[in-house]
Amino acid sequence: MPLELYPSIIYEGDLSPDAVGDDINEKVEGIYQACKGFGTDELRLIKVLAVLSPEDRCKVSLRYNQVHGKALKDVLKRECRGDFGQALQFLAVPPDVAECDMIKKACKGIGTDETLIYSVVGGRSNREIEILKKQFFNIYEKDLGRQLDSELSGNFEKMVFYCLQGMEEKYDPDYHTDDKVSDDVATFYKMGQGKFGTDEGGLFKIICTSPAEHLKKVNQKYADKHDVTLFKAIDDEMGGKTKDATLYLLGLKIKPYETVAKLIQKACKGIGTNELLLTCTIIRFQPHLPHVMAAYKELTGKTLQETLNKEIGGDYRRLLTELVDANSS
Repeated sequence: MPLELYPSIIYEGDLSPDAVGDDINEKVEGIYQACKGFGTDELRLIKVLAVLSPEDRCKVSLRYNQVHGKALKDVLKRECRGDFGQALQFLAVPPDVAECDMIKKACKGIGTDETLIYSVVGGRSNREIEILKKQFFNIYEKDLGRQLDSELSGNFEKMVFYCLQGMEEKYDPDYHTDDKVSDDVATFYKMGQGKFGTDEGGLFKIICTSPAEHLKKVNQKYADKHDVTLFKAIDDEMGGKTKDATLYLLGLKIKPYETVAKLIQKACKGIGTNELLLTCTIIRFQPHLPHVMAAYKELTGKTLQETLNKEIGGDYRRLLTELVDANSS
């Protein structure tokens, strides 16, 4: 099963007024006091918002609006700027709403942030991609597929389209047999390395429909038969963002924590840090941070905290470091 990012409260749709307790009211009051009057108490905001669980983010967002008649995201947008303010805004709404905002942000301005788009929509469970599409329409009154269709093109757009379908099969040992593994290995080879010109759509379909348990076997069988893994085959057959996105999609199914760790590494690689990608990745994968942090340490030889201390600064660093520390075990 793919890594899931949403708390049960989102799946159940249980955001009724009585769903919060005294602890949530205290957090709401703490945020209100931090933003009250002249000047903002950024450290107090960090202390409250960085340690919220995904479920509590849903409740705090709801309760703040009930008590103060204002959307918490709008309050924080007014109070705090830059990368710090953007991160606070993502933490001020439920995770599905935050992801909709991330996609909208990726489509804003000159040029589309394709890496952010494929990292949000790729490798999701069927139920989470459906929730994401519905929430995007609720917020922006526009179909998510149509939004991305206007931003993307070519094989990259085709891959994103497959991701949006929520078409992953449930693993069934009576269906996902050794024979099917062999069939998919043959099909994958025929559409890629064994063909003049790659059938990208066919490869996308196999990756998107195959459950992780099955795809891991396909990867092993492919390596046994052709001396390269599916990752190497894709690396040889594709290029650009389409290759990056397909490797990410495949990686989330076969080695998910390492794949997320590589995404964080990508955000910090080269001249200048991609703060938006870094923020979105750490916040989105909050439920899995202990595993991601271990994979990151193995991949880079550094802790995630060490990287944050080197790459970013100020209140922005304090916020992300506090979030990582709060979810380190």
